[in-house]
Amino acid sequence: MDKSTDSEDLARQQSASPGVVEDADHLRRRLSNRQIQLIAIGGSIGTALFVSIGNALYQTGPAGLLLSFILVCTMVGLVNNCMAEMVTFFPVAGGFIRLAGHFVDDAFGFMAGWNFFLYEALLIPFEISALSIVVGFWSEDVPIWSMCLMCIVLYALLNVLVVEIYGESEFWLSGGKVILIMALFLFTFITMVGGNPKHDAYGFRYWNDPGPFADNRSPGALGRWEGFLAATWTVNFCVVGPEYISLVAAEAKHPRIYIKSAYKTVYLRFGIFFLGSALAVGIILPSNDPTLESILRGGSSGGGTASASPYVIAMHNLGVSFFPHVVNFLLTTSIFSAGNTYAYCATRSLYSLALDGRAPRIFTRCTKSGIPIYCFLVVICFSFLSFLQQSAITANFLSVLLNMVTGGLFINWVVMSITYICFYRAVKAQGYDRKSLPYCGWFQPYCGWIAAVFFICVVGSYGYTTFNPFDAEAFFGCYAMTILSIILYIFWKLFKGTKFIKPEEVDLVWERPSVDAYENTITEAPTTFWQEMGHLVAIRMENKKEDRERGIGR
Repeated sequence: MDKSTDSEDLARQQSASPGVVEDADHLRRRLSNRQIQLIAIGGSIGTALFVSIGNALYQTGPAGLLLSFILVCTMVGLVNNCMAEMVTFFPVAGGFIRLAGHFVDDAFGFMAGWNFFLYEALLIPFEISALSIVVGFWSEDVPIWSMCLMCIVLYALLNVLVVEIYGESEFWLSGGKVILIMALFLFTFITMVGGNPKHDAYGFRYWNDPGPFADNRSPGALGRWEGFLAATWTVNFCVVGPEYISLVAAEAKHPRIYIKSAYKTVYLRFGIFFLGSALAVGIILPSNDPTLESILRGGSSGGGTASASPYVIAMHNLGVSFFPHVVNFLLTTSIFSAGNTYAYCATRSLYSLALDGRAPRIFTRCTKSGIPIYCFLVVICFSFLSFLQQSAITANFLSVLLNMVTGGLFINWVVMSITYICFYRAVKAQGYDRKSLPYCGWFQPYCGWIAAVFFICVVGSYGYTTFNPFDAEAFFGCYAMTILSIILYIFWKLFKGTKFIKPEEVDLVWERPSVDAYENTITEAPTTFWQEMGHLVAIRMENKKEDRERGIGR
């Protein structure tokens, strides 16, 4: 960024109205603390936590499921620790995508950005298709095309106006996810102590019969190990979050305060929502449940609806009739929220690529409201792939596309870990005191190294079952994004002649002056999550001293 551009950005910031300030990349900082916190929760709680978790239970058993979640949450927690330190220091548009290119290598950022963009954009039509299938839980007479069209229109309205609307919609949709998961925890506790139509206090029965671990592919110890590995791969798609927080950093009202708070609460969310879910599912349903096995093997309908949820299967087993409809309703909102988040993240990732010249410059254009409009138009085109669900033949093509991009998630974790290692080396080489940063990660740089090695091993091995016997289609589905990422990296490396950035040459000033200028000019004081929740319900949360001075009682 040259000096003239930087001075124009600072002038624009100083002239903007309080609380609605444009940052150096033309986005608008409108997201409040409560919106960011719920976006972070919504990004970490997806449909997989309510449905796909049953597949992991079937593969490994209740103890293996809990251990898989502990392992994956620990590894993603290490990545979160890395991201918190970098993003609070540089809350820039594009989050970890631009950080990868800035601290490691331009070709590395090019690969990371396009991998993440394709991953997010191709998940949008899948979520729309999943939504149309979930609605079939109540009635199969609703045309698939009508649900697809409705979702596309709503995503357009929520993402093309102002970021506040997206933030507010995700606040309420993510709130629905929290209500659902807490209700399921309550259901688990009440029924396990006998509060069910059968008055069966089953407790931890299924940890004894059929047992804490299940065999997968092979009998004995090898089968239990393979079951644990299979469940770990499945659980990896349930546990997400740090990448989404990084992408909203450039649109937060108080970026270094609100983003730091969001990252610090990730660990609490992992402990409550993910480990709690693993424990609850292992309590309410045996790993060899015939209904679950039939759905997973394709012998029963309902694989894409709430019927496949281990919670709903347990409800039917216990004779609970009404609650499955509540679960399906909240599952519908959860799927819609996921698609909405993917549309937002795909738009911002394409925008960040264009900012650094890794995508056509036209994608940097924003509306007066700070929306990257041309990026959004490209992203919304991906959603029309959901109409392929109309036909069995084309629906299979959509499934192939989804299988191709699933490996992109693991690559994201590798990118974030390697980026932090390079960031850490640069900070040390240039004599920065990490304790002076807005957030100083603990146990560094070992968190970055451990996470990098773990997820590199996952990228290389999670498709090992495709080799025995060799299945070309399954192999391509597992490793397509890995192969594509290597091709993208080599292409940009040769095309641009990029080089790895030496630690002493990394620019540790970069966009900090713009962020500092914004934080110095904003007059609206930062608020806590609970203060904003109080304001939302019209409760004045002023201190007692101000009340006495104004003579106003609460």
